[in-house]
Amino acid sequence: MDSRPSLDPAVAEVRLAVRQSLAAIAEGATIVVGLSGGPDSLALSAALAFEGPKRGLHAMSVTVDHGLQPDSASVAAAAARQAAQLGLDPLVIRVTVGEEGGPEAAARAARYQVLGDAASDAAAVAVLVGHTLDDQAETVLLGLARGSGAASLQGMAPVSQLAPGVALLRPLLTVRRATTRAACAAEGLEPWDDPHNSDVRYARVRVRENVMPVLESELGPGIAAALARTATLLREDAEAFEEIIDETVEDIVEHAEAGISVSAAALAANPTALRNRIIRHVVAAEFGVSLTRSQTLEVARLVTEWSGQGPIDLPGCRARRTGGLIEFTAR
Repeated sequence: MDSRPSLDPAVAEVRLAVRQSLAAIAEGATIVVGLSGGPDSLALSAALAFEGPKRGLHAMSVTVDHGLQPDSASVAAAAARQAAQLGLDPLVIRVTVGEEGGPEAAARAARYQVLGDAASDAAAVAVLVGHTLDDQAETVLLGLARGSGAASLQGMAPVSQLAPGVALLRPLLTVRRATTRAACAAEGLEPWDDPHNSDVRYARVRVRENVMPVLESELGPGIAAALARTATLLREDAEAFEEIIDETVEDIVEHAEAGISVSAAALAANPTALRNRIIRHVVAAEFGVSLTRSQTLEVARLVTEWSGQGPIDLPGCRARRTGGLIEFTAR
């Protein structure tokens, strides 16, 4: 009779998610996990410490001390100690957080910069972060509130690029927040609860504490999973759109003096959604700027409602119609 203790279901779920995320990484590679000390990143770190060596990976943790709270240094040190006990190589980096975009956005930008730099310095191929299914659901709701379209509703991608040669992996996007906390308890880990996560001055906290409970109460359970599933479906659609756009752009775009030009007839022949995406894609690729919906529609009117109107000033460029072409030139 097998007398081995059974594996806690929460621990098993987190480990499986990490194992699947690491499947494409070559043996012997170095992996970094972003460890704040909270339950999500701590459960992720424990799973990486278990799964990494089985795949011949070298795993290290990076804890970013944002210096935003009086005890931030001791919190970071405690996270690093637990990482070392798990068998990870811990690193703590203190950063100065700016103010651009607000405190939350500035802290996030600083954190990702540090993680990317640390991974590059260590010749790591990937950084793992602990965003959960609940985080994904909250991201979708915030995107819906902003009204910025499918791009925001896609939420966070499971795999993206953090720095040249460094992938950003989010293994826990299918795992609930309660599961990561249960996994920590089962493994005897002591997570830190960030007071910012209960500060209702932040929109994400208001969504978490006020909006999601109401939705669950009024519409029934499963709202978080449904929102996360919506993000996945929209991301699949967006990836298909990107492939179509790339193929289309090759046929209808020509380089012009100080810019680029697009066939007005070809744009007109495309459905509205694809036409607008092509316009945004061309401007972003050539000039490195993003157009708002209203700016995109103004450019589209050069195609669909052309009556001799003059050029349109856009961020970093100017659009005008010349004969059968829409020309974008640097400002």
